[in-house]
Amino acid sequence: MIEEYKFGSITIDGKTYNHDVEVRWTGETLKWWRKESHIVGVDDIQRAVEVRPDTIIIGTGESGVAKVTEEAQNFIKENGIKLIIDLTEQATKTFNVINEESEEEEGKQDKVIGLFHLTC
Repeated sequence: MIEEYKFGSITIDGKTYNHDVEVRWTGETLKWWRKESHIVGVDDIQRAVEVRPDTIIIGTGESGVAKVTEEAQNFIKENGIKLIIDLTEQATKTFNVINEESEEEEGKQDKVIGLFHLTC
């Protein structure tokens, strides 16, 4: 699914995006934006939480400059969703591993959403 991440771009299923993205286990890729550039708050993750995934993975950029607020982390966890926060390069790899492993298990497709900040 996610073929390549490098500073400022991500390639998913043959298409390259130059903006932050929300990637869903279904293959759908959406533009992802935040109210404040390097702060991930509740409003910024609301759409992903409403889909009720099993896991949300947040990529905080190449150097980890984006910070996920405690309120956003608690909101995700209070909704029974597993949260993984990592640098974007590692977060994209984790997304692929979870997505691929769940596809291989019979009858169980993990619903995973990746929110990836592509710069800083």
